[in-house]
Amino acid sequence: MLQSKSKIPLGRKNVAILGSSGSIGRNSLEVIANFPDQFNVSYLTVHKNIDVLCEQIKRFHPKGVVVLDDGSADACKSRVNGTTQVFRGEKGLEEIVQRDDVDVVISSLVGFAGLKPTIKAIEAGKKIALANKETLVVAGEIIMELVKKHGVELIPVDSEHSAIFQCLVGESNAQVEKIILTASGGPFRTTSLDDLKNVTVAQALNHPNWKMGNKITIDSATLMNKGLEVIEAHWLFGLPVEKIEVLIHPQSIIHSMVEFVDGSVKAQLGIPDMKLPIQYALTYPDRISTQNVRVDFPKLHELTFFTPDHVRFKCLQLAMDALHEGGTMPAAMNAANEIAVDKFMNGAISFLQIPETIERAMEHHSIQRFPMIDDIVEADASARRFTRALFN
Repeated sequence: MLQSKSKIPLGRKNVAILGSSGSIGRNSLEVIANFPDQFNVSYLTVHKNIDVLCEQIKRFHPKGVVVLDDGSADACKSRVNGTTQVFRGEKGLEEIVQRDDVDVVISSLVGFAGLKPTIKAIEAGKKIALANKETLVVAGEIIMELVKKHGVELIPVDSEHSAIFQCLVGESNAQVEKIILTASGGPFRTTSLDDLKNVTVAQALNHPNWKMGNKITIDSATLMNKGLEVIEAHWLFGLPVEKIEVLIHPQSIIHSMVEFVDGSVKAQLGIPDMKLPIQYALTYPDRISTQNVRVDFPKLHELTFFTPDHVRFKCLQLAMDALHEGGTMPAAMNAANEIAVDKFMNGAISFLQIPETIERAMEHHSIQRFPMIDDIVEADASARRFTRALFN
């Protein structure tokens, strides 16, 4: 079960957003803008999108920003001309999350890059609003032990895990029969295996329900995103993979469900809008009234559910296999996926070569069964080297 021991000081909460130019980052800023008396933006971070960052600086006036790319950091420093402190690189990320003028860290960096700063934030006792699922995918056991050790709140931002978290409030894990993660099915839910051979990047990025960043949108098209969420749910909620089910729910209204031992099922519903789980993570255990669009039930007409096809969408099975293997295998699987998605986006491989590439990397990987952080970092680096070498 998630730990909820720490208390954020009364009054305005100072928020650092890791990955402020991405979809979660931008939505987080919109939520914060709606509640200026409750939240203040202390720090923002980007990889190199300083055009967006500079606009955010003008609007929210953070105390400091971090730019990971060195050249972009220099350009940003020149543009802000001393009005905002500019940090650079991974060290900058790790520094700002530990500062006293940060109460809440929204961890929404894409991929493996979110691991180290999230660890530093936990060690510094910050409340974590976690949108970077890869942190738990590659180092779930270590992260949850740190959460317990430092008594911090870790609140999931992913809509599915937020839904489960909400359904479990006031409940005991011992009474949970299973949790049910819902998935839209992405743009290729009904596409045949033969037709998947020829899908384009543009088609894969055309998600039917959600507006997200490119990497997560491709992961949704392959169902890898749902596989990563299975691993994340395993660590967040302390349940074995046998108690985690995935269902395709094209309408994306039911964000996930929990079935209890007596047969009762709780579900969390809402329109497909990431501002809702972001706000819940920021305000938990409270809820603040908003003017967000509500579900109009008479207009829904139907809510449908289907079992995912593990043959057409092999990435889902590969992620579950990685969880079964344990140790450093999830880190290797995640690294290979990041490289494969990048290669697909750049036209180097086909859509169906994404799972083929991941599988080859997993078969090559030598598992470290009881890894420390350094072992996970090396597993990630090794899998990336192997995967890149496949295309040389």
